Amino acid sequence: MVLETTYIIRSGWLTVTDALLVAPWDDATAGELPPYRRVPRDRRAAHVLLRTARCSHGSVELAFECDPVFDYGARRGTWSRDGDRTARVRHPDGGVELSLTGDLRLGIDGDRVRARTVLREGDEVFVALSWSGSRPPTDLAEAREGMATTATFWRDWLARGCFPDHPWRAHLQRSALVLKGLIYAPTGAMVAAATSSLPETLGGERNWDYRYTWIRDAAFTLWGLYTLGFDAEADDFLRFVAEVSGGEADRLHIMYGIDGERELPERTLDHLSGYAGSRPVRVGNGAYAQAQHDVWGILLDAIQLHTAGADHLPDWLWPIVERQVEQACTHWRDPDHGIWEVRGKPQHFTASKVLCWVAADRGARLAHTPGCRPSPATRDSRSSGPAHSPRGTQRTSPGWTWALTPARTSTRRCTSSRTPAALRRCRSMPWKGPPW
Repeated sequence: MVLETTYIIRSGWLTVTDALLVAPWDDATAGELPPYRRVPRDRRAAHVLLRTARCSHGSVELAFECDPVFDYGARRGTWSRDGDRTARVRHPDGGVELSLTGDLRLGIDGDRVRARTVLREGDEVFVALSWSGSRPPTDLAEAREGMATTATFWRDWLARGCFPDHPWRAHLQRSALVLKGLIYAPTGAMVAAATSSLPETLGGERNWDYRYTWIRDAAFTLWGLYTLGFDAEADDFLRFVAEVSGGEADRLHIMYGIDGERELPERTLDHLSGYAGSRPVRVGNGAYAQAQHDVWGILLDAIQLHTAGADHLPDWLWPIVERQVEQACTHWRDPDHGIWEVRGKPQHFTASKVLCWVAADRGARLAHTPGCRPSPATRDSRSSGPAHSPRGTQRTSPGWTWALTPARTSTRRCTSSRTPAALRRCRSMPWKGPPW
């Protein structure tokens, strides 16, 4: 990923460019990389965070500071110097080592490294933070080459997509880049966000760790990427789902770690004050053990969409389909925690009931895909599975509703008389902010 920021101050203009570099495969560093369980692309993560700073007008005084902390800010390492332009810091218990290099003279100031210089028009400098035994740029020419290689990689990826020619094209491209950046290439997993404990409301307690793969969220995201022409990402994610669910006799978990971890115990970091004083700060997510019945329908809807063009269902994918249909037909009458992941007693949610029906419907459709050998129960799941929801399952909150989910998942045509009624109902609901 590449981010360019321009600062305009009284004395001059400064453009700062940050990038997480990609690089060609290198046998010398292959042993330092995580094992790939998906087909590798032509480039890999270089494990280098590169920053360049260029003065394009006037002069700018530049101050640089690097202050890494380990174990979520609980511990600090000790810096050591390796010449005038390289410094290293290691985790107090060994293991992880960070290397900082650049064309600035680096000074160790206690538990951080600092540098200061004045850039005049046309001047450019760089610093690079690397880890996992990677090879950072050693001079400005290599830094520019790494930046150009990374930018080309992302432009080439965008060029493979199918973006409509309309005023929002650039926004779609920016969004697609962000979503692609959330995919962990070695396994194909996609995290919901790269952050933990950013509050839903400032000062509130709904501060969750989103650095995991939610089956629901990833399926929605990959539906968007697939619509834009990026089907390889969907292949990789479905392979990931097949791996993590292959040995499970019970229901599919709602979320996993990026390496397929099934247990994600939640704890609070009491030594951290949180964003804008919003405590607690959490790592892990206790919702991993919840039952959320909508997951089955959302996943099978994504599979059906992804395989519709090919008119073929891979052999390794069918067991996933069959298991989710069985779970939906068995548990659709049961309460669950719903898409809202309520931390409390399971309840009956209309969205969950509807999406259990979607699971049965998509399973029946996929059962007729060439090459499948479904059980009679799966082939007839539309008639033997969920038919309707009991009364009292429609729970609404001001401004938040899944009333139109049936239209999205084709359980009801958009031209149905009930769809405009649902829209009118949504518009008439007063907006008072989120219910929390």
